[in-house]
Amino acid sequence: MARIELKNIVKKYGDGFPAVNDVSLDIADGEFVILVGPSGCGKSTLLRMIVGLEDITDGDLLIDGKRVNDLAPRDRDLAMVFQNYALYPHLTVGENIAFPLRLNHSKVPESEIRERVQRAADMLELHEHLDRKPANLSGGQRQRVAMGRAIVRDAKAFLFDEPLSNLDAKLRGQMRTEIARMQRSLATTTVYVTHDQTEAMTLGDRVAVLRKGVLQQVASPRELYEQPVNLFVAGFIGSPPMNFLPARVSGTTLQLPFGEVPRPEQVDGSYEGKLLIVGVRPEHFDDAEVTEAPEGAATFQADVDVTEWLGNELYAYIPFEAADETKEQLAELDRELDGESLRSQLVVTLDAMSGVRDGDRATLWFDPKRMHVFDPTTGVNLTRDEDKAKKIGEQSEALRKRSLERAQGSAGRTPAHAAS
Repeated sequence: MARIELKNIVKKYGDGFPAVNDVSLDIADGEFVILVGPSGCGKSTLLRMIVGLEDITDGDLLIDGKRVNDLAPRDRDLAMVFQNYALYPHLTVGENIAFPLRLNHSKVPESEIRERVQRAADMLELHEHLDRKPANLSGGQRQRVAMGRAIVRDAKAFLFDEPLSNLDAKLRGQMRTEIARMQRSLATTTVYVTHDQTEAMTLGDRVAVLRKGVLQQVASPRELYEQPVNLFVAGFIGSPPMNFLPARVSGTTLQLPFGEVPRPEQVDGSYEGKLLIVGVRPEHFDDAEVTEAPEGAATFQADVDVTEWLGNELYAYIPFEAADETKEQLAELDRELDGESLRSQLVVTLDAMSGVRDGDRATLWFDPKRMHVFDPTTGVNLTRDEDKAKKIGEQSEALRKRSLERAQGSAGRTPAHAAS
């Protein structure tokens, strides 16, 4: 286990462009941290700098308090699991798992090697495949072999670089469970790179969101979702993504494309007459025909363009005309988020019992207290509640420690860092 500290880390290539720009991150002993962001944001580069496959242009990287900038990868005692598995096709599963222990004439006794391989195989349900070659395995089994090779090393930390991106949706779900179970059982510090929303939100104790090499926010998945610091984080976290609507400040109200809502107290009088951006999650809307709108709700009617019924829920798509002042900014944001510039429509998630269908005029409602208001110039979330965010962070950390203690207790041992 290890504590990993990144202090003002910078990575510049030959053209001087900072692929990673002044990133500081403190990863606790035994913590599971996700690095997430759109393509080209620097997340894989950052991971490769931690393991030693990329040189650090500026800043300090510390493992357990020791500066390791100039240490070779083999001297950092970190185990990396790659996207393409990196298995040796001529070796059996057992030999692939044991390979790190036999590398460079390792002093690990053969009996201990066999014991570690068997333990890893049992944990990952590979004991029946130890004599098979990688070519005869499924994608999920190959990924488990790669994970087994990391486990036997007893490394200080695990580093995963988009390990599930080559698997189909069903296998990704199964492997997420395997990785979560393994990390909790071993209580090993883990850094995991992904662009997948579900992986980021379900696996990590904390998630670090990157944008063009710059760290935007580091927080628990719940805090990122409920209290994003800016427009970018709000738009990136969540599927379907948050709806962004132009809002004109008029006295004590905000004028939206579908009506008006009370102006939040955090939006002071200096914004009078100005255009802001309101963010509302799709699931925060309801069909007034199914669920009665409570007191204080904003109710409006809208023409539904397309609906998608998924069995457990219904998506309804409602076009609207965006204000010219926000069109280009929202289009640029959408491009950064690997979207298709379809921001001038509202996406609402309704109860599966809703009768709303294509072409209907629907009566919908949402609670204005759940909306976010952003400054379009800076992208800052004007309605972020710092007290709520702090409370969510404290609760998430308590849950992390409790989960580690429970996992380690069931394994018959208690981690020293669980109470730190």
